[in-house]
Amino acid sequence: MRIVHVASEMYPLIKTGGLADVVGALATTLAARDHEVSVYLPAYRPLLDALPAGLVARAGRQVVRLGSADLVADLYRLTTEAGVTIHLIGRDEYFDRSQLYWNGERDYDDNDARFIFFAKAVIEHLRGQDGPADVVHAHDWQAGLVPVLLRHAEQRSGVHLARRTVFTVHNLIYQGLFPRASFALTNLHESLNAMDGIEFYGRISTLKAGLMYADTVTTVSPTYAREIATPEHGAGLEGVIRLRNGAVRGIRNGIDARIWNPAADPLIPAQFGPADLSGKIACRRHLCSRFGWPADFVGPIFVIVSRLTEAKGHGLLQQVLARFARTPGRLVVTGTGDAALAGSYRGFAATHGGFMAFVEGYDEALSHELIAGADFFLMPSLTEPCGLTQMYAQNYGTIPVASRVGGLVDTIVDLDERPADGTGLLGTPDAKGLWRGIERAHRLFNDAPHLADVQQRGMRRDFSWDSVVGEYESLYRE
Repeated sequence: MRIVHVASEMYPLIKTGGLADVVGALATTLAARDHEVSVYLPAYRPLLDALPAGLVARAGRQVVRLGSADLVADLYRLTTEAGVTIHLIGRDEYFDRSQLYWNGERDYDDNDARFIFFAKAVIEHLRGQDGPADVVHAHDWQAGLVPVLLRHAEQRSGVHLARRTVFTVHNLIYQGLFPRASFALTNLHESLNAMDGIEFYGRISTLKAGLMYADTVTTVSPTYAREIATPEHGAGLEGVIRLRNGAVRGIRNGIDARIWNPAADPLIPAQFGPADLSGKIACRRHLCSRFGWPADFVGPIFVIVSRLTEAKGHGLLQQVLARFARTPGRLVVTGTGDAALAGSYRGFAATHGGFMAFVEGYDEALSHELIAGADFFLMPSLTEPCGLTQMYAQNYGTIPVASRVGGLVDTIVDLDERPADGTGLLGTPDAKGLWRGIERAHRLFNDAPHLADVQQRGMRRDFSWDSVVGEYESLYRE
C-alpha cells in the first residue's frame, strides 16, 4: 500500500515526546513490510541543523493560500535507511525557532497559523504526486485539519488525493484550540465553523476537525478508546467520540525493539537479557555511582521519566515524597515541563540528596541508563492514552508501579490479580494508590527470587511494533 503519515515530530529526526517514537517506529515497520511509506514533517530549524550535510535535498517551493495571503513553503526531502521518504515543509517565519511549540514559558501565539500552514502545504504537495495515496494518516492536533482539507481540495480541484484518511489521537488533552477568527486561515466554507463542524465552545479545535472528518479515528490503546467516550476522560469531546463511535478504534502502541533492547543497547553500561541479569546489576551499580550513592546500596531504586505535568501524576508523587524519603529506597526524577513542579523537585532533592536526585530536561541516553539500572519505574498518571516507558521498563526488567488507567491497563499485568504471570503493580490514580504501590514494591524487592521472576517475565514480553502493526495493516485494507 501507499501510506502517507502527517505528523509534527518523528524520532530520530525531531522529538519532544512519545508521538515522535510512535510515528518513527510505525513508519519504519510498515516500510519493512514492503509498503511505500512517506512522512510529512515541519522543517524545524533544530531538525535541519541536526541533519548531516548532503542528507537532505531541496525539493522546490510551493505557494500556500492562508486566508487572504499567498505564502511560499520551502520543500525538502530525504530518505531514511529504512526506505521511508521524509518530506519537510519549511517556512522560516514559522519554523526557524529553537522550540517546536512554545517559547519556554507559553505556547507560540501563532501556532494556529503555523500548523494550518503546515497542513495546507501537505495537501498542496499531495496534489502534485502521481496518483492517490491508499491511506493518509494524520496524527494529533497539529495535523488535525488534514482530513477535511484533503477532501475540500479534492472537491475544489477534481483531483483524487487519498482513498481513505485515518486520524490518530495520541492524547486528547491537547486539542489545538484557537480563536474562532483563526478559521479564516483554513479557507474552508463558513458552514464548517459551527458546532457540528470544527467550532468548539466559541473557538475552533483542530483536534475536533480530525475526529469529525477522518474516515477512521484511532487512539493508542483499547482502554483509552473506551475512556475518552466518558465525561471523566473525554476533555469535553466525549460527545464527538460517541458520535463517531463506530469509526473509533483503539490499537495499542508498540515500541522500537531496535532502539529499546537491553541485549543490544549501546547507551547502557552493560547489556543483559532474561537468561542472565548480571548486566542489569552492573547498570544498577552505575546508576548509584552516577548519583553519588554507594555502589553496593541495598534497597529499591525507583525512577520516573516523563514530562513534568499534573497529568503524569507528579502532583501525586509530590504528596507522598516526604513519606517516601523515610523508606530504605532511592528515587531519580527526570523530565521537563511545569516550572513549579521542577522547582519543588529541585528543592526537595537539595535537602534530601541521600534519597532523591532530580535531573531537569530530557536526555535520551540518561533515559536508557535509568530504565536499565532501576528496580521500579513509577507511572502514577491521572490519564495515560498508551504510554511507552512502561513497556520499555518491562523489557529492561524494571517493574512498573502505575495507575490503573488507559494503556497502562492494556500493557501491565498486575501481580496481585494474576500472580503466575504478573509483570507490574497497578493501583488507583490517587496518592493513596501510589503509596500502596510503593509499599508493594518494597515487599517485592525484599523477596529476591520473586523479584527476579517478575523481572524476567517482563523482559520476555513482546511489545515490538511487529506484534501490533498487523492491526494497522488490517485497518488500512478495510
